Formats: sequence, structure tokens, C-alpha cells
Amino acid sequence: MASSSGAGPSAGSTPEPSGPPESGSAAETFASPARRGRVRLRRAAVMAVPATAIAAGLMILTAQGALGVQFAISGMPFTVTATNLDGEGFAQFGGLDQMAEGSPNEGDTGGQVLVVVSAIKKATLEKLCQSVDLGGTNLLITAGAGSQKVSATNLTTDSTELSGDAAFDNIEIGNDAGTLDKSHTRGPKGVFSQQADTVHIGNLRQTNYATTAAVFKLPGLKLRFSDQGC
Repeated sequence: MASSSGAGPSAGSTPEPSGPPESGSAAETFASPARRGRVRLRRAAVMAVPATAIAAGLMILTAQGALGVQFAISGMPFTVTATNLDGEGFAQFGGLDQMAEGSPNEGDTGGQVLVVVSAIKKATLEKLCQSVDLGGTNLLITAGAGSQKVSATNLTTDSTELSGDAAFDNIEIGNDAGTLDKSHTRGPKGVFSQQADTVHIGNLRQTNYATTAAVFKLPGLKLRFSDQGC
């Protein structure tokens, strides 16, 4: 703790000089530990400011949809089906997913998977099914089979295959992915994309490598192992 201005030096202590010490002087060498600690704390605080500002900027950009939330994929594809999907604020563009370094699933691709990114601001799904082939058995998840539908906000899927009976309202095809404004996210500039006010897909079937959502509600959720997938 720093001493008050009116207190004098204690017996046996080294008095502090009245002016600033010259570089390399004995006064600088024998400066009190408290003063050196305060200097280090001030320097650390100054160095932390840019990092904090950058982190805050990234959080804002992610919230605005300028950056996608990314993670290393496992490299194990999973199947998703639904009898009906209805969405508001639809966008679609190309992307590249990356597995963790040294993943046993990377094969000869370097761990990269070319995907189609589908983004829906608000989505509902009927009779959702998701399955992962674990080699001889499947991890099976079902939801939304009753009166309540599965619902999601800011839903994003990274797919290598997608099929179904689709209908769009006010669709735009051929946009630059960096200019999309109907959904919650955008893609890289210069990438082909499309977007629409609404989307309906009947008999949806996807092969996905990743799915993210801000909110994901699954009424009637059941998770189990099964001999068959979706």
C-alpha cells in the first residue's frame, strides 16, 4: 500500500529521491517493491486494453452476423430428417469446415470439408430425426413427433447433401454472400449465394457436419441407440 504524503521515512529505510531517477541510477535500482509493483500493474492494464477491445469487437460482429461461430468439426457426418421445415429469413452459401488437427477422420483431405451453409432466422420442424452412425450402431435423437414442433432461432447447418420439396417466397439467387441481409449471418465476399423471405421444405433430408442455433427447443426429445438411422 502507498504511504501518505505526510509520513516521513522510517528508521533504517532508504529515502526516495525528490525528482525522477535517471536511467540506471542507484535510486532506480533500489526503488521500493511497492513502486515497481504499481508500474507493472499499470503496464499490464495498458496492454490489456487492445485485447479487450478486440474481443468486444468480435462479440459485436458475431451478434450482428458478420462472423460465424466456428468450431473444429469431428469429421463424422450425421443425418437429419423432418417431415416439414418452415423458416423465416433464409440464406444459403458455400463454406469450408475444418477438423481438429490430427483428427483420425481427416483422410486425404487435410481435414477440410466443403459444405453448403443454410441459415434460417426462425425455423420450425415436424418429426425431427437425427442419427450418427457409430459403426454398427446409431445414436438416434427424435423430437417434435407430437402436437408441438421443434423450434430454433438463428439456425445454421453445414451440409454436404440436402433434399426435399422446397418452396420460397421472394427468393434472390446469385447474391454475393457478403451482402446477405435476410437471415442472421452472411458468408465470405465473392461467394455465390441465395436468400429468401421464407422457406418451406417437405420431406427434408440432410447430411450434416455441423449445426448451431441460438435457441433450440425439442419437445418430446428421445435419445437412444438403434440398429437403424433416420
